[in-house]
Order: sequence, then C-alpha cells, then structure tokens
Amino acid sequence: MTPKDRLTRGRFITLEGVEGAGKSTQLAVARRYLEDKGFRVIATREPGGSPIGERIRALLLDPGSKGMATDAELLLMFAARAEHIAKTIRPALEQGTWVLCDRFTDATYAYQGGGRGVDPARIATVEDYVQGHLRPDLTLLLDLPVASGLVRAGKRSAPDRFESESQRFFEAVREAYLAIAESQPLRVRLIDAALPLKQVSEQVRSEIATFLEGIVP
Repeated sequence: MTPKDRLTRGRFITLEGVEGAGKSTQLAVARRYLEDKGFRVIATREPGGSPIGERIRALLLDPGSKGMATDAELLLMFAARAEHIAKTIRPALEQGTWVLCDRFTDATYAYQGGGRGVDPARIATVEDYVQGHLRPDLTLLLDLPVASGLVRAGKRSAPDRFESESQRFFEAVREAYLAIAESQPLRVRLIDAALPLKQVSEQVRSEIATFLEGIVP
C-alpha cells in the first residue's frame, strides 16, 4: 500500500519568500520528492492558478498598473485567490491530490501587510471570508538577505510591478515573513535560501520528510 492509499485527502504545501529566493526551483524539488513517494501532486502559483486568476495576476504585475490603490491591490489578490481555491485547490485536495503552491496568503501578510502597511487584522477578515477554514498544512519559507534576492531576480527578466519596489519595501516584506515564521513554527519551516542550491534542496526534502513522518502511519 502506497502512502497516498493511506490518506483520504490531499495536503496543501506552500512555498514563500522574497524575490529571488528560489521558490520555483524548490517547488520542483518538492514535487519530485513527493511523486517519488507515491503521491499525486499538482503545482500552482499565486496570484494566478486558474484562468481568471491568471488574468488578475497580469493586471497586478503589470508595470502599467503602477499607482494602484493599496485596497484595490489587496482585494484583487483575494479575488484571484477565491478563484484559485474554487477552481484548483479545493477540487484537488478533495480528490486526494497534494497541492504545492508558489505563494499563498502568507505573501499577502508580507507584501500588503509588511510592505504596504495594511493592518493584519483587515487582511485576516478577508482571509476568513475567502478561505473559510482552508490553511496550508505546511509552509516552507525560503529566506535570504533582500539584497542577494534582488540581484538574483534582476538576472531573470525585466522587473514586474512588485519587483520594481525599493529595497526598503522588501526589507519590510522579509521582516513580516520572519514574524510569521516565529509566530507559527509548527506550520512554517524556515529554509536558509542563501546556501548553495544543493543544500537548500536538501533542507526542503528534509522538512517534507519530517512532515510526512507526522501524518503517514
């Protein structure tokens, strides 16, 4: 009997971090690890993850959207998330599929909360409305100094609307992420993303292995 046969529902794992932290690379590592263990896995991202969500993503990341009202940004994030949950995440979990997501609501607390200064209580109100009881089962927070992350991100492509923000903005984002990790250590596991790639991947696999030990008989 494979692990997936001993579980009645899928699990929801998110990867978080500032720009250039390597989330996409490590999401692929996590996916391969879980599939090798016999699980059915899908990978998705935020904002996006559904046809309508991807259209909202384009609007949010478009440099031409510069100057967007903070409340509009926050609500668009959750509008995309509502579609993502309804069309992708919940159906997969209910079918026993594991969901790996590049960013989720922790990013809203970090970017709109830490970066933009939105009151976390306001974010929590919308979170409860949109998500109900849905929360990640495990979050891997890839952490590295902001300056290093921005150098990495700058080598990928022209900056989008968020990547064009100041280093000060991203320092606030990182601080918010680290505060989340400190307040929720059972769910949020800190990964040192400043280490060489091989060691970062080893940390990711190790944290998932520990998580599996706690849920698979």
